[in-house]
Amino acid sequence: MVGARHLGLLLGVWLCAAGALAGERFLSAIADLPLMPGLTEAPNSAVVFSKPEGRIVEVAAAGAVERAAVVAFYRRTLPQLGWQPAGDSAFERERERLSLEFSRASGQLVVQFSLAPK
Repeated sequence: MVGARHLGLLLGVWLCAAGALAGERFLSAIADLPLMPGLTEAPNSAVVFSKPEGRIVEVAAAGAVERAAVVAFYRRTLPQLGWQPAGDSAFERERERLSLEFSRASGQLVVQFSLAPK
């Protein structure tokens, strides 16, 4: 009976996390990385390499958003997907590290997502 209660609790937590991510768009090259509302993935920006140590992925997105809002969104969202903060704008999960780098172009914030083995 206790096992069923724990299973129900875990299912409830999973459904809440899935509900929080419902309607989210994801990056094309990193299928389990949500794209923050207000950002649009840059066409043809994805570069993907596979090597024995893991995958290396680079992809960019841009929008009329602020850096602080982007960092806050990913700090709130990524732990639900198993990522843990590893610095101001970096996250780690299992054997991978995700870094976010920021620049400005044409009045928009450009976010460069870089995924690589740790």
